[in-house]
Amino acid sequence: MKYVGVDLHKQSITVCVMVKEGEQRRVERRRTLQCSDTAAIRQFFEPLGIFRVVVEATSNYEWFLSLIEDLAERCVLAHPKKLRIIAESKHKSDKIDAQVLAEFLLLDMIPEAHRPSPRLRQYRVLVRHRDAITKRIASVKCKLHHKLAFYNADSPKLFTKRSTAQASRAVMSDADRFEYQALCQQLEFFRGQLTEAEKELREFAKKATQVEREAREVLATVPQVGEITIDVVLSEVGEARRFRSAKRIVAYAGLDPGYRKSAGKSRELPITKEGSRLLRWVLIETAWRLVNKSARWRTLFEQLCRTTGHKKKAIVGVARRLLCVLYALLRDGKPYRLAAA
Repeated sequence: MKYVGVDLHKQSITVCVMVKEGEQRRVERRRTLQCSDTAAIRQFFEPLGIFRVVVEATSNYEWFLSLIEDLAERCVLAHPKKLRIIAESKHKSDKIDAQVLAEFLLLDMIPEAHRPSPRLRQYRVLVRHRDAITKRIASVKCKLHHKLAFYNADSPKLFTKRSTAQASRAVMSDADRFEYQALCQQLEFFRGQLTEAEKELREFAKKATQVEREAREVLATVPQVGEITIDVVLSEVGEARRFRSAKRIVAYAGLDPGYRKSAGKSRELPITKEGSRLLRWVLIETAWRLVNKSARWRTLFEQLCRTTGHKKKAIVGVARRLLCVLYALLRDGKPYRLAAA
């Protein structure tokens, strides 16, 4: 068995092949290859025989694993943050990084990262694209409000047909008029992009697997959980059963508080904010809607407010509880229902 560590970059990859001889570990081969030369990469891996390969979960790992996974006995995706030894090493190079990965793979000490399925990756692309467009629309609207406020022509209902017509007649300098018209064109363009993104997501949902359709139906039973929340949760979390407990999924979302203990003293830190920022945002927004519409969730929020002394901390606690509820529903495949009073 050979163990291959790969330090992957945008332009090149550095490969280290290690073997185990008794209790000793030995580097058998090293090589640096260009990412553009995929044929040479295949030619390097084909003669290795039986091997396992590890690469860090960077933004561009998928093409590499797709290229060589039919040759490998096993492909391992390493969690870059948990594999801190590379980042904290005083002597760091591509050659050393590849060797460290190979050694950890040989010792079965690689902290693994989740590799999403092809459909889940496509789902994330579409959901994150829609979110990016929505943010751009909000940015352009803020700029338009600011531009008109400079001339005392702003309106709370600026984007109704009547207010837009009035704003277009406001007296402005030539430069500000030029920018105002450009911003209006951007707004129309991004609105069109948003419509197309939502259409594509609807078509994507029609091709969902049975498991995905059932998960969507289960989440739809939760009060104040709409299509956007469902899309974000399903695309960012993926298969809920891959998490062994609610505690694991809370940590995955970065909603778990940090904890530090030393010399018999301990203290809680703010939430870790690891994982998907989009997932945390949608959970907190949904939590705000729940506490304003549901008496039970409002009671929980008020209890947390008294405990923490801060509304923002309390709403994070509600979001954490909401995620635990969603996880339980997805894991068990049961619809949401209120507990007996």
